[in-house]
Amino acid sequence: MAFHPQSIREKILAVISRPNYTPIKTQEFRKQLNLSPKDSHSFRQLIAKMTSNGDLEYSKQHYVILADHHKKDLSKLRNKNTSAAAHSEYLTGTKNVSAKTLVTGRFQRHTSGIGFVRPRASLNDDVPLNDIFIPAHWTYDAASGDIVAVEIMPRRERDEYGQNTRKKQKKEHKKKQKSEVEQKQSVRGRIAQIIERASNRFVGTYLVSNDWAFVQVDGSIFKMPIPLGDANASSARIGDKVVVEMVKFPTPHTNGEAVIVEVLGAHGVPGIDTLLIMRQFDLPEHFSDEALLSARREVEKFFKIFPDDSLQDDADKKMIDQKLAEMGRLNLTDEIIITIDPADARDFDDAVSLRQLDNGNIRLGVHIADVAYFVPKSSPVNKEAMNRGTSVYLPDRVIPMLPEVLSNALASLQPDKIRFAKSVFIDFTPSGMRTHTEIYRSAIRSTQRFNYTEVQEFFDTPDKFKTCWRPEIRELLNNLLELTRTLRRRRFERGSLELDVPEVKIELDDNGVVAGAYVYPYYDSNRLIEECMLAANEAVAELIHSKHVPFLRRIHSGPSVRKLRSFTSFIRMLEIANLKADNLYQDRFIIQRLLNAVKGTSQEYAVNISLLRSMQKAIYSPETEGHYALASDCYCHFTSPIRRYPDLVIHMVLDEILDGENVKPDMRELVLLGEHCSDREQRADEAERELKKLKLIDYMSKRIGEKLEAVITNVESYGIFVMGTEIPAEGLVRIEGLTDDFYRFQRDAKILIGQKQNNILRIGNRLLVEVVRADFDSRQIDFRMVKQLKSNLPSAKLK
Repeated sequence: MAFHPQSIREKILAVISRPNYTPIKTQEFRKQLNLSPKDSHSFRQLIAKMTSNGDLEYSKQHYVILADHHKKDLSKLRNKNTSAAAHSEYLTGTKNVSAKTLVTGRFQRHTSGIGFVRPRASLNDDVPLNDIFIPAHWTYDAASGDIVAVEIMPRRERDEYGQNTRKKQKKEHKKKQKSEVEQKQSVRGRIAQIIERASNRFVGTYLVSNDWAFVQVDGSIFKMPIPLGDANASSARIGDKVVVEMVKFPTPHTNGEAVIVEVLGAHGVPGIDTLLIMRQFDLPEHFSDEALLSARREVEKFFKIFPDDSLQDDADKKMIDQKLAEMGRLNLTDEIIITIDPADARDFDDAVSLRQLDNGNIRLGVHIADVAYFVPKSSPVNKEAMNRGTSVYLPDRVIPMLPEVLSNALASLQPDKIRFAKSVFIDFTPSGMRTHTEIYRSAIRSTQRFNYTEVQEFFDTPDKFKTCWRPEIRELLNNLLELTRTLRRRRFERGSLELDVPEVKIELDDNGVVAGAYVYPYYDSNRLIEECMLAANEAVAELIHSKHVPFLRRIHSGPSVRKLRSFTSFIRMLEIANLKADNLYQDRFIIQRLLNAVKGTSQEYAVNISLLRSMQKAIYSPETEGHYALASDCYCHFTSPIRRYPDLVIHMVLDEILDGENVKPDMRELVLLGEHCSDREQRADEAERELKKLKLIDYMSKRIGEKLEAVITNVESYGIFVMGTEIPAEGLVRIEGLTDDFYRFQRDAKILIGQKQNNILRIGNRLLVEVVRADFDSRQIDFRMVKQLKSNLPSAKLK
């Protein structure tokens, strides 16, 4: 279907002029209007044009809202005739509701049919602090993950059937005896509007019953199978995994309807799990022919300039010098420049160098692949890279943002190859204070490629490398380590926070099946590169900011007082310190002291994972806001343009600055681009987690009855979530299976307390559990608690 701007504009105005309109972001708006993802770019341009014309505005949180001066005109459109109201019902899938207390949030449906909404934003100040309970008959057709608008129901209306009985009066009496926090838990609402569908496509298993075809959607999104329309038109066989598109979402009273759009094959076929996730998250599988052709042309253009990208003799060097001078590139091919990456890395987008200056200062060189040279703004490659937003790193494959001829070859800083870069030179005093920054287009030739493990081995046992590594290489590594330790110390002195949550990697065999797992080590060599990249990102951001140019920042807002209250309640239950949320909100150094106090103690994991969940997510935005966790007032992503589109955008901005152009980015376009890139980043993270989960479920399904050590990762009213310490499979120990005590849930502290023996189950506790069930289709692992395990580590106290 063609995209008609005028028609879409009228629909936007009709929706946004409703009295009950809940502010939403651009991509949510597109999905609400049932527009195809292919129309994303056109829709963003239309929204930008409407904001430029004064029809719309952006709120501080980047929600699309009605321009103040235009409200009177648009109200006439709304009241013009009754068909406008009917059209509104068609767009949203629900009837208009009165603008009472409307709260937006993400909906999660329980298998019993009830649901909860985690509040996100509201049209007034009467926003519940905790989740909103949605009775089954008020969930409408919302599915887990949907962004919804909830109408908070007054207490006298919360019983839909008006059962003012003695039994109800007793319940009300019991409610009065609850604590204030528990009363807030009882806030009820009804779904008033589906703002954004988490997805319209789902993967599941094909079923047939009494000659009727159904699909049982994977996971716990839908409890009952969904009827399939025209199932005979597909080649699906019973038990096959299929992709379906929802025609009608199920409600508590209707079954819904779906159609098959793709048959993936039988469960158990190697690679079917990866294919399921790619379809579920709509991950791209192939590059367009136009993008591949454009990338190959850039490769041909480069090799016409440099037929041989390695320097063989002095004649080659003279030729290279001349051509680079004509291109205005700084020739760094004779400099000692190295890369340090994971051992299995395929693309190398950053390299480093260091030299001492005559004035006693230190000049750090951070050299980043000049991807923008090979990806012109108007090229098909740039269009596809922008749509993908990021590379996706699945356990058994990488879905790159750029075609492989660029990402793994020409744009990759391979050793002994001439490669184009943007070189950032940052001068530091011996105490680590930045004094000067310069940026050049350059050409480098990486002297040597290292991996983190071997560099760490050099730091630990330097004598072993005296004969195999050149003296200047060893000196460079030692000087880099000394500088980055200084930079790291200064970063923490200004209030930077570092959460230490172990990252567990799974190992796969040749068939993509889990063969083992290991805790990913984090060495001084990793920290060395991390500090160099942080310094470059901050220096580039401040340089662009000094030019008064709007740009795409990496921003991270501080935690809300609401979340800090829950965190401090948890800390008090651990008996580490008697902290107050307001103190943590105002003084980040208290959080820093707390993290230091729990290092190496039995509470370390619990505190770090709980604090991480209290934090907001970092996003991309042109908003002039800093990065809370890094304690940086001005920060961007610049150092990974091969795998992150926001970094590539920063490179393009730098090109315009270096060319002396008058850079005037459209602020509205930047807002939309930041929102898009943040969404793509979240999609990639969720896809990686979900595929890892599927592979671990398959692994555990062959180990029913086995016992393993685990750590509690989350506590809810219905049970505890645990993760294996050796194999990172996460599953649920249901509360009805906790037979050693009668447990009561304390929501504010996120703990279960035994009423008989005072047993306490909290995040971070170590258990011995038994594998009870591992179901691929429902994507769930069930464990049984065998016993609690004692920790040999000391307890922490914050002085």
